[in-house]
Amino acid sequence: MLAHPDIVRSFRWIRWLLVAETVVGLTAVLVAVLLTRAGQDVPWAVWFRATVVLLITLTLYVFAWRAQLGYYWAYQRLRLFSRVFPIVTLVIAAIPGLYPFWMVIEQIVFSVLMVGIGDVLTSDHMRRTFPKPARRDAR
Repeated sequence: MLAHPDIVRSFRWIRWLLVAETVVGLTAVLVAVLLTRAGQDVPWAVWFRATVVLLITLTLYVFAWRAQLGYYWAYQRLRLFSRVFPIVTLVIAAIPGLYPFWMVIEQIVFSVLMVGIGDVLTSDHMRRTFPKPARRDAR
């Protein structure tokens, strides 16, 4: 089923959404660098968030690649992260004063893109392609 046009199209969408995530992450780092060079104080939380999000996005590429090869565990992790990351990101973004306004917007965009990935992953044809494996006996 991995060669089915719907699955191929789904993974193409996932790749494009991950590219958009990467652009968002790189933009956040670039904005932080430009603000710092302009003499503004950029909080440590911004640097940490921008770096971590970029690294997380890069790991999602690996999961997407392995899932496209048919690995259930990679599909499941990608699906899990696409559900958890938006929630965590939006909760953290809601903490008053933690991030500047531009970083809050970046987090909202990141979350929307992750929800898009999750939406693709939970489509009927993707769930049919990646059924939960039968449990092995522990003998």
